[in-house]
Formats: sequence, structure tokens, C-alpha cells
Amino acid sequence: MTTKPKAKKFRIRRGGQGTSATAPQAETPEAAPAATPETTPVAQTAPEPAAAPSDRASRREARLARAAERRAKIAPVEDSPMPTSPEEDMGGLNAMADSAPAPAAAPAPSGTTAPPASMPAAVSPEQSIAAIRQEGLTGRQLRMARRLAQKHGLAATSDYDAVRLLRESGRDPFSTRNMLEVVSNDVQLPQTRPQGNTMPSTEMASPASTREREIGDIQKDIAKRRRRKTFLMFSRLLAFVALPTLLAGYYYYSVATPMYSTKSEFLIIQSESSGGAGGLGGLFSGTQMATNQDSIATQSYLQSKDAMLRLDADEGFKSVFSDQSVDPLQRLEENPSNEAAYSVYKKFVKIGYDPTEGVIRMEVASPDPAISQRYAQALITYAEERVDELSQRKREDQVKDARRSLEQAKADRRAAQTTLVDLQEGTVLDPEGLIASLRQQISTYELELQEKQLELTQLLDNARPNQARVDGARGSIRRLEGVLQGLQERMTAARGGEDSLARQNSQIQIALADLATADLIMQSALQTLKQTELEASRQVRYLTTSVAPVASEDPSYPRKFENTILAFLVFSGIYLMISLTGSILREQVSS
Repeated sequence: MTTKPKAKKFRIRRGGQGTSATAPQAETPEAAPAATPETTPVAQTAPEPAAAPSDRASRREARLARAAERRAKIAPVEDSPMPTSPEEDMGGLNAMADSAPAPAAAPAPSGTTAPPASMPAAVSPEQSIAAIRQEGLTGRQLRMARRLAQKHGLAATSDYDAVRLLRESGRDPFSTRNMLEVVSNDVQLPQTRPQGNTMPSTEMASPASTREREIGDIQKDIAKRRRRKTFLMFSRLLAFVALPTLLAGYYYYSVATPMYSTKSEFLIIQSESSGGAGGLGGLFSGTQMATNQDSIATQSYLQSKDAMLRLDADEGFKSVFSDQSVDPLQRLEENPSNEAAYSVYKKFVKIGYDPTEGVIRMEVASPDPAISQRYAQALITYAEERVDELSQRKREDQVKDARRSLEQAKADRRAAQTTLVDLQEGTVLDPEGLIASLRQQISTYELELQEKQLELTQLLDNARPNQARVDGARGSIRRLEGVLQGLQERMTAARGGEDSLARQNSQIQIALADLATADLIMQSALQTLKQTELEASRQVRYLTTSVAPVASEDPSYPRKFENTILAFLVFSGIYLMISLTGSILREQVSS
């Protein structure tokens, strides 16, 4: 909003050499926001006589002192920014008037001035700028000089250069008329209206009312756009969230076929062992760690397509869910494929395993409670058979290996016995006893031979021995030596040669050792077989039903309220995700 500047009249007294004491001073209207101590307005008075040169010099020094004080307060800077408002420009007119240098004796024409008296006639630009710096011009004066130079198209390099160029071009940079010309280009004063049209107009209202009206229009537009956006938002929520939720609720409450579920629980246990088991087997026996794998295998089997096909063959699973009484969303088509039937099977047969307790929980749902009970009993029977097959195969494999080892040990023992019998049939039954008997006989005959030799020696010691006794002793000795020789030959024959008694004895000893080893192996195999049979009996798994399947009276599915709330949350999440994605894309495109 632009206001008309207030103009006040001020008297500016300018003295000069050669002027008349009665010369009137020019009165120039100046615009200023407020009077300052340096430029106090003076009422129109009679012209004052011209002062003496000394008085003019003293007044000039006083003005220069006041200008220096103002410069200390304002702190002007060379090449400072231009004024930002007309009021700021008009506020410095008085100060410029007081601080302007005195003109020459002959006043210059309007709009022009001569350079100061102290400045030589012909000087360089640097000297002129230095002299202008010595004048003590204020920052406001320098800025006004720069604007005036720009208005007249003078290329000034600085504020002082602008003052120099204006003075060289014959213009007074601090003339009040020039200042008003510069200010009037920026100030837009109110225009007068023609006298013909006297009707009031809303366009000529006060700025406050116009501003209030514009603000009201903006507020109405904002409210209108807000109402439109709110309406569009609720329309989208109704179309994408409320309507689908209502359709889902109508389906769950009125269309969906009620399903009756039958719950049951069973667990797989290990048979109690008759004797204590050593090692880790005894540590984990009787706990759920021993049957964990069997329980997981049973759960996987009940959730497989094999169990579904067997249930369909025994109880007619496909025919039950293909009946026309089932709603279209849950009903199977006529002669459905195994994959379509298996998807429905996984939906209505839920099996969970708790590894901490070892319990398998099963829930079977169908349109008829009796049918769901039959399905649950049939699945428990299938699980029991599968558990028996798993443990039976393991037991048979272990026992089969033990029995094979026992049969091999028996065959080895039988071969060792046959070899021993063959050796004993081809030689003496007791070669060691025969050799010992020969040694004993040799020893006995050697003793008798020694006695006969002693007796012969005693007979020969006589002077006249008895010849008959001597011959008899010599004959006995000869017979004993023959017997000993025969016995030694038999001993030698028993010790040496391929068919010697010693070799035969060694073969018999080896056959006896082989037979003893075969006996030990057979005993070990027999003991292993017994332990394997005991272990196999301990590995027998039994399926125990802890919670028997019982037909329910009230339908368990669908859960109408919960499913409706879930549908509302799902549709709300989808709408929110799409809205955020659209907002992000719009922001990226607009940026």
C-alpha cells in the first residue's frame, strides 16, 4: 500500500561571494518523514541580510562538524546498496541540504552547479575523486548520486566517481529537484478519479476491506476444496473398502456353508524295554526325543496327497465336497482333479505337531458332523498303520543282519569240526601220550641196562668169575641195548618226517584251535541275535489316541465376525498401500 508523502517547507540559506545582502533565498519544498535536529524546519520569515565571509566560513565549519557527527552515527560505506523505499530517500533530503557545500558567488542555473572553489579547474579523475572524498559526504548522499548517475546513463565505477561524473556533466548531484525526480520514478501516488462517475465501486474500497474480502475468498476456496477432497476420499473408501467388506460379510453370514469340525489328539510312544539299556539309548528312551522323527513322518503322511487319495477311496472325499449343498466358493466341480481336491483337503484337514509334548493335533471339517468324525477315525487308522510299517521295517533289517552273522558262525564251526575229525582218523588218537610212553620205556630199559652193566662189572672184578653168570649178564645187556635201540628208532620216527607224530599232533592242535574260535564266534553271534531281538522289541512304536474324535453339534466355520473384520483390515491395507504408492509417484513426477 502506497501513501502520499507529506511535504513540508524548509528555508535553505546559501551564501556566496558577490551576493546581495538582501537577496531572497529560494524556498524549496522537501519531503521527509520527520524533522531532525540538524534540519529543524524554519517558518517563512523575511529575507536575512548576507553574512560576512568570516561568518559564512564559521557556519560552513559548523555544518561540516554536524555532518561528521552524522557520519559517525550512520557509518556510511562506499558503494552501499541503494535505498529500498521512497521514504528513506526523502528522509535524507534535509541532511543533504545542510551538508551540501556552499555554491559559488554567482548562483548556477537550475539543475546545474559548478565544482567547488577548492577544486582546480583541470585535474585528473583520481585527484577529483580524492577531493570529493575530502568533502565528507554521507552514505545516503553517495547512494543518491549513484542512482542519479544511473538515471542519466553515466557509467560510474563508484559512488565518488558518480559524483564526479555528474558535476562534470553540469548537474548538481545533491539538488533537491533532482532528488525528487529520482524518488518520483519509484513512488506511485494515488490517481485522481474523473468527476463524471460518482457511483460507489467495490474496487475503490479500502485496502483493509479488500484484504479481508480476498482472505475470505481464499478461505472459502480452501473450504470448498477440502470438502471436495473429503467427499472424494469417502467415495474411494466406500468403493474400495466398505463395499467389499459388506459383500464379504454378506457371504459369511448368508451364503457360506457351515462346516462342522472334529478335533482329535494322538501321540506316538515307544514300547517299554524289559531290561536296562546302556548309553544314549537308555538316556533318551521313554522321552519324546526317541519318537520325534516318527511323529514328524506321520504328520507329513497325513498331510500328503497319498492320504487324501486313500481317504477318497475309502470314504468318498471328493463326492462330499462336490455336492450341490456346498456353496459355490467351497464346492468342487463334478469329477474334480486330484490337485483341486488336494487343495480342499489341505483347507479342511489341519494337522499340527507339538515337539515339546509330542502330541499330534488334528482337526477335520466337513458339511456333516458324522462325516467329519469318520474322516478323523480313518486318518488315525492310516497313521497307526504307517507307524507300524516304519518300526517294523527297521526291526526286520536289524534282526536279519544278526541272523545272517549267526548262520555264518555255525558254518565256520562245522568246518573246523570236520577238519579235526579227518586228522584224528588218519593218525594216533593221542600222539603226545604215545611219545610220553616211549620216553618212559626208554628210561626204564636204560636203568635196567645200567644195573646189568654194574652186575657184569662186579662179576669181572673177581679173580675167578663165574662164567655162566658173566655170560648171562652179558646176554641181558645185549638184549636191553636192542630194546633201547628199537624204542629210540620209534621215537625218532615219531619226531621226524612228513607223517611224523609231531606234525600230526600240530595239525590236530591247529584244528582244535580253529574249532574253539568257531565256538566263540558262534556264541557271540548268538548273543548279538538275542540283543538285536530285544532292541527290536524296544523299538516298537505304538500310536495312542489321547483325545478321540467326537462329532460336533454346532458349526465351527465360517467364523463370521472374525472373517468380516479380517476382510475389512485386508481391504483397508490394500487401499492404504495403493494410496501411498500413488502419492509417492505423483510427488516424484511433479518434482
